Amino acid sequence: MIAIDESVSQEVCLTTAMLEEPRLSGFHGLDLKPELLATLDRVGYTQPTPIQAAFIPEALKCTDVIGQAQTGTGKTAAFVLPFLNRWTEDESKGPKGIILAPTRELVVQVAEEAARLTPFPNCRTLPVYGGQRMRLQLTALRRGCSLVVGTPGRVLDHLSRGTLSLDNVRYVVLDEADRMLDIGFRPDIERILRRCPQGRQTLLLSATMPPPVLRLTQRYMIDPLHINLAPERITVDKIRQSFITVDEDRKFDLLVQLLQRDSPRQVIIFCERKRWAEDVYRMLRLKVQRAACMHGDLPQPLRNRIMKGFREGKIRYLVATDVVGRGIDVRDISHVINYDIPIDPENYVHRIGRTGRIGADGIAIMFATPEQGSQLTEIESFINREVPEEKIEGFQAYTPRVRVAPEQPGEAKPTTPVFGRRTKRYSNRL
Repeated sequence: MIAIDESVSQEVCLTTAMLEEPRLSGFHGLDLKPELLATLDRVGYTQPTPIQAAFIPEALKCTDVIGQAQTGTGKTAAFVLPFLNRWTEDESKGPKGIILAPTRELVVQVAEEAARLTPFPNCRTLPVYGGQRMRLQLTALRRGCSLVVGTPGRVLDHLSRGTLSLDNVRYVVLDEADRMLDIGFRPDIERILRRCPQGRQTLLLSATMPPPVLRLTQRYMIDPLHINLAPERITVDKIRQSFITVDEDRKFDLLVQLLQRDSPRQVIIFCERKRWAEDVYRMLRLKVQRAACMHGDLPQPLRNRIMKGFREGKIRYLVATDVVGRGIDVRDISHVINYDIPIDPENYVHRIGRTGRIGADGIAIMFATPEQGSQLTEIESFINREVPEEKIEGFQAYTPRVRVAPEQPGEAKPTTPVFGRRTKRYSNRL
């Protein structure tokens, strides 16, 4: 069923029947090259996720496509595989594709996935981002690459230096578009898109479609097909959520007790500010081994080593800000602990989405001080479900949380957050 939407040219409302055939035959039903299928078999990709099954066939048609789906649904392979499928070796200089992403960690992750999935030795992927030595990037650009994955700021830096040319780019991807606009990258993105040839294919991936993203699609995409697999309401059914009311000065002791009780395979402990994350990490490393801290003030080489160690399982406990709250795919995370409640309820969804990846189960625990009842209620309104309270003996706070009473007939409806709303820029705290 195809419905016309004023905000985009057309929207695909996918049903189970529409996805049945490609899912039954796996990736072999998606018209990919034999070499690419052999690589997918080798890395263990057998069945496409819903967004992959819907997005890849449309992207292979070389039309502009918008893909909207929740975090942890496999969007990276959905836009990398069509590029690899159409890649051919030729004499033209410069990259044939460019992928823009909001954070350095996501850039590295996408570039590693593209390198892992390509069956072609000469199809090189180059990540470019701030904090990395410019000389290394300049050397790699002179050597040549087929696909550039970068943050908008560093890509624009190379364009202004004349060290990167987009003249031969035919494939453009905006990954986590809502996040990129949210943290102020819109001017950079538009300047980059204006430097790309008009005959390009443009793909956009986003968890939400707020008005700024829609305006971007209207201006820079041609009759885009909108594949919307995001649920009408946010669902986190695979993640077992709970909150614990605890006094501020006892949060760390509670954290240690939970880690001893649950013995998580891997866990991210989210703090709201960089300084708070450092404080928690300094105390935690005295209690456990294989712990690390991640936030935006760390040198980029160290951030790279930490993320590599976390993906490889060498780091078990990661204390972090929201710099790792979106897009980062580490498959073995069993627990997410919100040591601090996020200011933006949408960040809560992205944080807990680091566990329960692609259908797996996960556990998300939130620490709340007695004064934060309204913030909890706001999160519950945002996800449209009640988060159950968990009681830990010896850690009861002095003042219990008072829930907001449900709306009664005839009463004014309380204000609740709107799905996909944008908030102030908080990136300076990450």
